[in-house]
Amino acid sequence: MIRITGTIGIDERDIEESFIRASGPGGQNVNKLATAVQLRFDVTRSGLPTGVRARLAQVAGRRLNADGVLVITAQRHRTQARNREDARERLIELIRRAAEPPVPRRATRVPVRARRERLETKKRRSGVKRLRTKKPSAED
Repeated sequence: MIRITGTIGIDERDIEESFIRASGPGGQNVNKLATAVQLRFDVTRSGLPTGVRARLAQVAGRRLNADGVLVITAQRHRTQARNREDARERLIELIRRAAEPPVPRRATRVPVRARRERLETKKRRSGVKRLRTKKPSAED
């Protein structure tokens, strides 16, 4: 069991890892060893609370495919173990961000002074524009 927060945890069996060849640094080993990690986490079948699941889908963005599977590819490091650790940390961080409920918006009114100033500015602006217009002469 991987602890995300005090109340949320995910089962390690829900995480599927596959190893692929990395495109980054690695010297001669880059073409021989599969050091990059592709971590797959099925959000729809996970034991996460419904609200967290919905926010995770939003936070994940393009990393969440149409089947509801979150795919994280880690290839920053040269070793498979460090890339695996990096992918898991990124998954935990995403779930942690999704676990924080959004702060509800508190409706506020526009202050009277701000409203008055806005209207004064508009009045001044229209006066300036009025002075720029040509007045039709009596000869026309």
